[in-house]
Amino acid sequence: MESFEAFLDDGGIVEVDDDMPDRYRRAVFSFIEMHANSELMGGLTERDWIPKTPGLRHKMAVLAKTQDEIGHGHLLYMIAADMGIKTREEMLEDLFAGRGRFHNVFHYRAETWGDQVAIAFLVDAAALASQQAVFKNCSYGPYKRILKRIISEEGFHMRLGEDRMMRIAEGTERQRRMFQDSVDRWFWPSLQLFGPDSRPDDELLRWYIKSERNEVLRDRWVQKFVPLLIGYGFTIPAPDLRYDENERRWDVGPIDWEPLERTLRQGGPDSARRIGEAAENWQRTAWVRRALADPVPR
Repeated sequence: MESFEAFLDDGGIVEVDDDMPDRYRRAVFSFIEMHANSELMGGLTERDWIPKTPGLRHKMAVLAKTQDEIGHGHLLYMIAADMGIKTREEMLEDLFAGRGRFHNVFHYRAETWGDQVAIAFLVDAAALASQQAVFKNCSYGPYKRILKRIISEEGFHMRLGEDRMMRIAEGTERQRRMFQDSVDRWFWPSLQLFGPDSRPDDELLRWYIKSERNEVLRDRWVQKFVPLLIGYGFTIPAPDLRYDENERRWDVGPIDWEPLERTLRQGGPDSARRIGEAAENWQRTAWVRRALADPVPR
């Protein structure tokens, strides 16, 4: 491990066929598997809104975003499967059985069109910041290369959310109220996506899978999106929110991490429905996988 970590400290990049410590292999695999699960479950959030999206222009955007997210998931499952710990099918079966983890924000349901805008504006921005921090110094070559494509597409998703938010900000009072309700629902889950403060001994930081501590990424997101939302006339659902004139920074106050912990136990507000519907779809399409796997009769 000492020589391996020295290799990483020198900027070494690990490839799938290289010798690597088992701890590193398993930690990187778990990180990529959760990312893959999150992309897939996020795509299902978008899919729910394809028939309900207002207007042809937005419907086309939601279709494209759904395709992007599910495509990201399958690219990541491919990278994870190559590490030899689980097959793609085993990862999907674990996810649909409630054993696989995915990010907290995909344990919530989009109730209105305003929620879809808040997801694109706040959630996608948080995910993009996290992915950019991984890409920056990522020591696992296959993951770093696939992240380049994912990040470029996630950037479009965030810009789509920004465009929608600005349209709503200039819209009717009813539209503004709808989006304010969405901000109230999605601000804290978006912030909690970064997780609690990183542990001092975080191996993913030491092994250059992550390049920034959770609290640094979280604070950077707060400093960007709190003034943006306020500037467009929306309020932040943080009763202890304050601006420190000396430090010239926003402070949202104490963070309740219990909602995040519930999602990690598959106990989020929409966990059961989301996992149940995905599992039902997996079972209903089993005949397609069997047909593809069986040899063609001659």
